[in-house]
Amino acid sequence: MGNDARKSSVARPRYRLLDDGQIERIHATTLKILEETGVRVADPEGIRVLEEAGCAVEKEDIVRIPRGVVEACIESAPSRIDIYDRKGEPAMVLEGRNSYFGLGTDLPTTVDLETGEARRSVLQDVVNAARVADFCPNIDFIASFALPGDVPTNTMYVECFKAEVENSTKPIFFTAAGKDDLEYIARMARAVAGGMEALRQKPFLIHYSEPVAPLTHSKGAVDKLLFCAENGIPICYIPTVLLGASGPVTLAGGITQANAEALSGIVMHQLKKGGAPIVSGWAVVPLDMKSMTYCYGSPEVRLTNAAFADIYHHYEIPCWGIVGTDSHVLDQQAAMEHAFAELLAAMDGANLIHDVGYLGQGLLGSPASIVMCDEIVSYIRRFMKGFEISEETLALDLIDKNSPLKAPQANFLAERHTLKHFRTEIWRPAVCNRDMPDAWRKKGGKTYGQRVVEKAREILKHHSPASLDPGVVKVLAAIVGEARTGLEGKKFNA
Repeated sequence: MGNDARKSSVARPRYRLLDDGQIERIHATTLKILEETGVRVADPEGIRVLEEAGCAVEKEDIVRIPRGVVEACIESAPSRIDIYDRKGEPAMVLEGRNSYFGLGTDLPTTVDLETGEARRSVLQDVVNAARVADFCPNIDFIASFALPGDVPTNTMYVECFKAEVENSTKPIFFTAAGKDDLEYIARMARAVAGGMEALRQKPFLIHYSEPVAPLTHSKGAVDKLLFCAENGIPICYIPTVLLGASGPVTLAGGITQANAEALSGIVMHQLKKGGAPIVSGWAVVPLDMKSMTYCYGSPEVRLTNAAFADIYHHYEIPCWGIVGTDSHVLDQQAAMEHAFAELLAAMDGANLIHDVGYLGQGLLGSPASIVMCDEIVSYIRRFMKGFEISEETLALDLIDKNSPLKAPQANFLAERHTLKHFRTEIWRPAVCNRDMPDAWRKKGGKTYGQRVVEKAREILKHHSPASLDPGVVKVLAAIVGEARTGLEGKKFNA
């Protein structure tokens, strides 16, 4: 046997949608849009940084961006972003094809775990989502999940951040209504991290903001984009294009428009502070022309996500991913659409895959759906790991030893090789049924949906996240108190 045959190798799933020529064509068309059509920037500071870089401004807020400026800012954006947990320990390396899964934000309704009915979300739902996600080993980062209707609108995001950071050690993906409440959240994060420089060195939060299709950057969005650049807070700045509504109905057209929106955001961000951490990509989603709904679970979303993953891997800029379902209950449709979405997002190599556990087209949450998706991600991670091909794993000697000629009553269960490898080779679920039919019936014959609801209740009853230092808790409470006064009556430019 030659040396090559003795080498170990790993068989892993691989997937790519766009070839190099297709990426270059989309990129060239994007540059043409930015240079000739331009984008609207409704913020004086955003216009200033663009104009100083040589961009042409017309009609006060229409900016044309030369291709040289765009390509320089693509080069300036970091290819790796290190994210830490609340304790300052490494948590995520957003780079290459590393994939991490976590929650999304702002769900106005929640399925009550006790009644099974959908109701208005409250701040306790933010707490519950954080605690469940903190327990789930395959949920890498948290977010508010719920949009609480029982706190003042102007302090909603500040209250959410406090609830999240007090109920999980995991990194936080968060939103803000405007620069004003974002500043309060940044103060809270610095208090937890141990100061401004400590937070810059070990960020445990990622802000989410977005431009407005078509080709518009609002004042509120630009304010937050530039604040994050200046303060070293990682930002995920993502366009959303509805195919046939806020962009062309064709996937290629929607993708190219979204790329122009995303890249113009990267340009402003990098011109403000070169090398500042930014995650990009887009949500290009079909509008169902019959129901006029935003289709989370569609195959078109998977195609447009795969396209941006290929493009941003080409740019060497970390990219997000979006998952979810159009089902309004935790049912077979929800499981199917989440399984497809999360598997294909991992196959895409998206780095920051959010909205895990979303139901109802991004309007409904359930702690039980987080538990379900934690197990789906566990399954996917085993799949993506592949398997090793080596002399040890090919097990030729073992097969020969237990062959009919040498062992008429072969028993691989008794082999040391089985004991050594079965835990790493064979995935074992936490909630899925693997009992025989009679054993399953004796245990109550429960459906998977019933089991994940029970698991979520059990987590909330027994899991206690690591506590914050009492002194930090007092500081956070004081900042929230200041925010309630400072933001009273404030109108945000989203």
